[in-house]
Amino acid sequence: RAIDRGASFVWDILEEVIDGRLVLLNRAPTLHRLSIQAFEPVLVEGKAIHLHPLVCEPFNADFDGDQMSVHVPLSQQAQAEARVLMLSSNNLRSPASGKPVNTPRQDMIIGVYYLTQERDGLTGEGHVFASFDDALNAYDARAEIDLQAKIQVRVSVADANVIEEDGTAKFVVNNGGGDRLVLDVTGNKTARFETTIGRIIFNQQCLPDDYEFINYKMGSGDVKRLVAECCDRYPQAEVAPILDNIKYTGFHYATRAGLTISLWDALIPDEKPEILAKTQADVDQINEYFEDGFINEAERHNEVVKAWNQATDKVAALMLDMFDEENPLYMMADSGARGSKTQLRQLGGMRGLMADMSGDTIDLPIKANFREGLLPLEYFISTYGARKGLVDTASHTSDSGYLTRRLVDVAQDVIVREEDCGTTEGVTYQLTLAESGDINADLVGRCFIEDVVAPDGTVLFEHDGYIESTDDIKRMLDAGLTEVKLRALLTCRSKYGVCQKCYGWDLSTRRPVAIGTAVGIIAAQSIGEPGTQLTMRTIHSGGVAGVEDITQGLPTVGRMFDVVGNVNEKILGREADLAPHSGVLSIKPEKSEFVLTITDQDDPSRTIDEMRVPGSVRFMPGIQDGCTVRAGDQITKGFVNFRNLRKLTDIESTMHTFVQSVKEVYTSQGVDLNDKHIEVIARQMLRRVQITNPGDSKYLLGQYVDRYEFADEVERVARLGGAAPVAEPAILGTLKVASSIDSWLSSASFIRTAGVLTEAAIEGKVDHLLDLKSNVIVGKKIPAGTGLKPYANATLTYRTPEGYVSIDGPTAATSKNLPDWAPAELKELETEVPQQLEWASYDEFGGGDGSFTRNGRTISAEDARLYLFDDLGVSQRWTNKFSEVGIETVGDLVGKSEEDLLRIDGIGAKAIEELRDGLEEHNLLYILDNNDDVADEEDLSQLLQMVFSPDGPDDILLGTSAPRHHFDSDEEMIGGPVDTSTKDGQTSGIINEDMASLDELLNQLVDPDDGDNPDDPNGHNSTED
Repeated sequence: RAIDRGASFVWDILEEVIDGRLVLLNRAPTLHRLSIQAFEPVLVEGKAIHLHPLVCEPFNADFDGDQMSVHVPLSQQAQAEARVLMLSSNNLRSPASGKPVNTPRQDMIIGVYYLTQERDGLTGEGHVFASFDDALNAYDARAEIDLQAKIQVRVSVADANVIEEDGTAKFVVNNGGGDRLVLDVTGNKTARFETTIGRIIFNQQCLPDDYEFINYKMGSGDVKRLVAECCDRYPQAEVAPILDNIKYTGFHYATRAGLTISLWDALIPDEKPEILAKTQADVDQINEYFEDGFINEAERHNEVVKAWNQATDKVAALMLDMFDEENPLYMMADSGARGSKTQLRQLGGMRGLMADMSGDTIDLPIKANFREGLLPLEYFISTYGARKGLVDTASHTSDSGYLTRRLVDVAQDVIVREEDCGTTEGVTYQLTLAESGDINADLVGRCFIEDVVAPDGTVLFEHDGYIESTDDIKRMLDAGLTEVKLRALLTCRSKYGVCQKCYGWDLSTRRPVAIGTAVGIIAAQSIGEPGTQLTMRTIHSGGVAGVEDITQGLPTVGRMFDVVGNVNEKILGREADLAPHSGVLSIKPEKSEFVLTITDQDDPSRTIDEMRVPGSVRFMPGIQDGCTVRAGDQITKGFVNFRNLRKLTDIESTMHTFVQSVKEVYTSQGVDLNDKHIEVIARQMLRRVQITNPGDSKYLLGQYVDRYEFADEVERVARLGGAAPVAEPAILGTLKVASSIDSWLSSASFIRTAGVLTEAAIEGKVDHLLDLKSNVIVGKKIPAGTGLKPYANATLTYRTPEGYVSIDGPTAATSKNLPDWAPAELKELETEVPQQLEWASYDEFGGGDGSFTRNGRTISAEDARLYLFDDLGVSQRWTNKFSEVGIETVGDLVGKSEEDLLRIDGIGAKAIEELRDGLEEHNLLYILDNNDDVADEEDLSQLLQMVFSPDGPDDILLGTSAPRHHFDSDEEMIGGPVDTSTKDGQTSGIINEDMASLDELLNQLVDPDDGDNPDDPNGHNSTED
């Protein structure tokens, strides 16, 4: 009510409550781990969540009504984990690609683009300034100088951004496109260079002092490269302020730019009617050839599509040439802030050819653009694409989620469990990409299996080192190497999970992956999360040479992971032809097909194999008449049948082909995905062989077994002199892998639940709970992160404002409170967390004598088991509140007073009244009564003060007024009775304690539940009451 009334004191109280606390934000669908991140909350007016613009990309969020869940980590352990692992400023890199995910976009990009533009003929052009400050002062003073005007600025040693080891000071200017200007400003030297006021503002407000001066127009790609370089160069704590500065500057100057668009900004080329008329004449000629029988329908369609595509490209090129750099539409597309040049073509050029519902190109073009307006027939043709987009969006969300689920089940037991598996096998990787020739950046972070030696004998890198950057790859290329042998997941010999060396770097931290990281889950998320972006669209070009005609998207990826045997050509396109044998390939055209012949390399007259392929196929790069092929090499383009490939070639080649095939689908849609994640799934699919002859082994015919286990079994049988088993290589689809894993609990939770459980029961299978799902099912902590045993007594390094602090002790999250060695910051957080009430409960139900209450009376075991709701009639609403702090039965009330209960959140006088009525009905009301004659915590505190006081007596006399039934008749009292007989000859019950006996007494008071009294069969300890 105080919040609704707007009371001013509410703000101070809430500020104090949230100070230093984190909350978790989750945006559905939670496709990858960056969909849940931790933030420090800020109080704002209104009920809408205010979100930082830079985290929209990892959340895939926008400001059009998205919903987010807010969760509050309660315990200190949860708060510490959220701060270290989940804080948004600690998650700047994508686990899928290692690239920054918090890069500025849209409004921020257009602001930076406008700020860093340079234009001729503006006010103030040619002015010369003595320093950056002079130039900015002139601009702030409203001098006649434009933000984008070319000016000259002098720099001195104070401006130097590079200091060499010999003391040489340099000012480096990056003019873009690899052009760098290095100015010597050592000592009293000065230099001048040309720039703009806007670029000075960008460099001074956004970039660190030691970063080179950015002196070119910044688009979306440039800003991404800048952020990536800053992430490589500076610690994470310094990158976050750089991103915030770019965000603020971008928004500010996007506002200052005042961009607007109008109908007339979309320019139509004057030559368009002429181009369309000429193309229409060409198409009419093609149709005549078809009607006369010179060409068939397929050839007519291809030629018509080719003609209209060329016309569309010509019109688009002429339209783009008409734009100037001040055109708002052009600025948005050129900067990468919004839209693309293809969309500009539809606004001012012509829409061109469209695809129908089956993905085939309609050879009737849309000649108009959106500025001119579409004719009714053109509008009808264009509705295909609009409807297909809506249908795909609805249907693919579930497909993408199911793909992720299958991958998770396949890889959820792939956890980094050790540092080095000791393998001697490696996998050979090409240093450059096959088709583009670019450096294979996905090799960064991999570990060398052996020394890398140049052709001249120089050792470039030692084994067990990592490829730390693309510069290392360039060094190997410069030395004349084309490939390198590295540690790989495929050859990791870890019995459970994988090892740190074979996995390499964690892409999100660019450091060796931590022991306990669930790399299988990360791989599944990285492949499944972009699934919604993999549209089902078919890029058809009508068979134009050099343009690929392949079906792209999610169905293709799903079928690759399922290892589909029979390929449906209508869905996936034609199956690729693989070389059945090694040899020399000859290609002979014959009518409407090609005849492929493989001959022996040593004896060309001997033909090994011959096959025929349609004349419409496209050959792979490097495949030509007379080339040499190996068994399993892909000859024609198309969908690869991986079952056939695995039989024809070795496991390494199969893995490379599989990874490349999956990667192509993602890269064609503009998705960055590291090969490492696909290799995690490929390792699971390729790790088994199928038994074809069990011999004298323990295996059955047709059984799938781990290939390393199979090798060990072959060795064992051979040593015993038996017949060794025989197996053939296999590649299993995700469904088969997930249902044949060792854990029957995990397998049953995926598919065929009844069948899996029945088989497991018949075979008496044992689940060793080594993966994640099985532990979740039985309610145990998952064996990942701090759930692994190596972390039970780990040394932690905690970063504080004063520096790094090392702390020792168990890191298990089961400890109730923070230990003494925890940092002061976390202890301060602990005081703000609502603590559960801690009562010293001495109850032990089930004993013959029952339990003792605060006033010394006994309750029976039957009474102790009475439930508050079922037996005492306490309302459900109060019962729920009691249950939250562990009070469900009468026995749970033992040792608690009414004052204790009133401290429970939500419990008031009404609840206590109902509780007393229920207890009174069962004659148990005395449970809540307090008796001052019985020692309580205050009395114990006074006792300890008296015992350990330096002025205390040497011998301490302790009296007891406890009821006689606390002690068995034959129990020997601690310390033994002293001779303190009274007049009637009875001992007074006073005992003489020495310090050793007192220590024992205090220990029993501290740990009353020991129950180690040998004289009491029920485990009661006389001193506990």
